[in-house]
Amino acid sequence: MWYFYIIYSQSRDHYYVGHSGDVRERLRRHNSNHKGFTGKAGDWELVYTETYTSKKEAYIRERQVKGWKSRKAIERLIERNSPKNV
Repeated sequence: MWYFYIIYSQSRDHYYVGHSGDVRERLRRHNSNHKGFTGKAGDWELVYTETYTSKKEAYIRERQVKGWKSRKAIERLIERNSPKNV
């Protein structure tokens, strides 16, 4: 299985979109202290995932969502697929 995912950092107030075969391990690496963009925050949390059968499909979805260039569209996607509070 491959996954398209969205993570969020409260300290940066930023969403990050990606794909991975192991979302939990990828989240751990995002939160590790490294030189990349996500390594500076350390408070990334997983807020959304979709499952795909191939890496190519997950990558295509990542590129699609990144192409939106819209925080509001990403937030609508997350909200639309979140469990509703009753």
